[in-house]
Amino acid sequence: MRILVTNDDGIGAEGMDILRRIAEELTSDVWVVAPEKNQSGASHSMTLHEPLRVRQTNERTFVLRGTPTDCVIMAVRHFLIDHPPDLVLSGINHGSNLAEDVTYSGTVAAAIEGTMLGIRSIAMSQVGGSLEEGKIHWETPLNHGPGLLARLLEAGWPKDIVVNINYPPCPPEAVTGIEVTRQGRRDQASLCIDQRSDPWGMPYFWFNFERPPSTMVAGTDLAAIDARRISVTPLCLNLTHETTCRSLARAFDPAADRKRAAGGDL
Repeated sequence: MRILVTNDDGIGAEGMDILRRIAEELTSDVWVVAPEKNQSGASHSMTLHEPLRVRQTNERTFVLRGTPTDCVIMAVRHFLIDHPPDLVLSGINHGSNLAEDVTYSGTVAAAIEGTMLGIRSIAMSQVGGSLEEGKIHWETPLNHGPGLLARLLEAGWPKDIVVNINYPPCPPEAVTGIEVTRQGRRDQASLCIDQRSDPWGMPYFWFNFERPPSTMVAGTDLAAIDARRISVTPLCLNLTHETTCRSLARAFDPAADRKRAAGGDL
């Protein structure tokens, strides 16, 4: 099995080394194509208006001046075009990719791109680890990751589904289990804009997210992490909401238009 490893935290991130080590538990054919710099929050963006610069650091490692999506495209359609990967692993992200995080996440976006290219793809994140919180438990995915991946690969999943894994912020022995979850939703994500001035008096800005406590809903990724379980969330590429699609189709049905024009009840 050939595995492609990428991330959004950049080639020098500690989570990248952890994920590569996990991949090497499954196969000796591991390739790394990762961004040169941190691309957190890049979502599914791709570089279109400037050239992509690449440097190769060893036989199976490429560093790209681009986004996580760029990395997967270049790996599958250029570096490994004669023998594409069988699996894309993205991460391990420093911090969570839970609930609405997945819409911003470059980690999840790289797995989405792999899935769009027809390759089984998994995003992995380690919750916790801010400067205020202290230690991030990299030993947790390192301990649980290889077995979890082996079980997922054995079980299989549909080709248009991305698997999003989050590890709880605790040591590996404190993990209480694995739960297959649905995407949760936080009560509110408070975006603060921090305005400052540079030495010349020109303003600049930082975005800062404050995460208030959320109401835990059973079965969601947020609730699983709160209970110190590993969250495994299958995400669908098709964003169509079928129920609303059917109701709106009825509203725009030509027969309904004719009845409305005739003054009848709808």
